Amino acid sequence: MAGQVKSRERVQEHGEVFTNEREVNAMLDMVKQETERIDSRFLEPACGDGNFLSEVLRRKLDVVDSRYRKSLLEWEKYCFVAVGSVYGVELLHDNTVACRERLYGIVEERYLHVCKKKPNQNFLAAIRYVLERNILNGNALSLKAVDEHGHDTDEPIVFSEWSIVTDNKVKRRDFRLDEMLEGNVAKGQTRSLFGADNSPAVDWEYDEETKSFIPKPIREYPLTSLYEVMDVE
Repeated sequence: MAGQVKSRERVQEHGEVFTNEREVNAMLDMVKQETERIDSRFLEPACGDGNFLSEVLRRKLDVVDSRYRKSLLEWEKYCFVAVGSVYGVELLHDNTVACRERLYGIVEERYLHVCKKKPNQNFLAAIRYVLERNILNGNALSLKAVDEHGHDTDEPIVFSEWSIVTDNKVKRRDFRLDEMLEGNVAKGQTRSLFGADNSPAVDWEYDEETKSFIPKPIREYPLTSLYEVMDVE
């Protein structure tokens, strides 16, 4: 159990036990093809400090390295896609921060190895911003954001979807996680008439990528360069 727990108190209060590396890789090998698809989305509902997500990101970046290392602009674009496809919810604030930093560190190390000139700080700032939007302090059971003490707030968990539309232009759309889970049914199945909070259901749209209905976004943003995503609010 060494290395899998931080303290007995955290285990007792939060059931916090980290998955070891061997188990992480064995589980991810069961979906190996998806871990090696750059744009395949992963959500870890109790991500801790990132044992699963860091390995998913490493596998995705291995593919990015093998395909695009000869073109820095292409590498940056597909690295952005890889990072933008990784999501996590974590109850404890210190784990949330640690997970973001861990994932950022993986990207930064790879980037400095690939980049033969002065690193583009706007690219690194964009990666950090995406991780702040994708790795969230929240309660995966109540689907609410939490405060720094792990207590539920009145705010829902809201994730951003990042899509490369053309060249390096990014489309960002924000979705409520509770609505995503409520609406994610296969084509032809019946969707609930009400949302997760018993309010009238939002409009749904059929998503060709996931082959299911998803709610329409709560907010859409104008197309922007991937190097400027942090400047659009």
